[in-house]
Amino acid sequence: MTAERSALVATLQAVPDIGVVHAYERTGADLATMKQHYYSAAHQQIRGWFVRRVRIRETGILSPRYLEVVEWQIRGFMGIDDSAQSEIVMDELIEAVRDQLRLDSKLGGTVMKVGLLDARSDRGLQLEDFGPYMFGGVLCHGAKLSLTTTKERTQIA
Repeated sequence: MTAERSALVATLQAVPDIGVVHAYERTGADLATMKQHYYSAAHQQIRGWFVRRVRIRETGILSPRYLEVVEWQIRGFMGIDDSAQSEIVMDELIEAVRDQLRLDSKLGGTVMKVGLLDARSDRGLQLEDFGPYMFGGVLCHGAKLSLTTTKERTQIA
């Protein structure tokens, strides 16, 4: 597991009431297994997250150094409970994750910055989609978030 992925997972885990956080998408052959992976006993509901690396780009600086730009996807699911205003709770969790990432814009020193080096580009965590999903046989709120990280690397000889 890369240091960046580990730091991103640790950042998510630092959010109070986040639920279960996985470093990768946990799957199962049946609904019961899926539910088990994302069920938070502390919250008595599906409340789980995972991190996925979806794109890597390299750009040159001066050989042998280069910039590595990684696009991450963070997915979160929480069982819908209308009487508990669960949509509001999930929305607050999303904001708490965004706030937590702002506290450490270098992910513990594993990246140069969260975002691209271009000052006009998106910064921080982006909410791409938020709505109802069937997940593990349970109607859930689902959030798809994206994050870009940039770091300098050196080619291995």
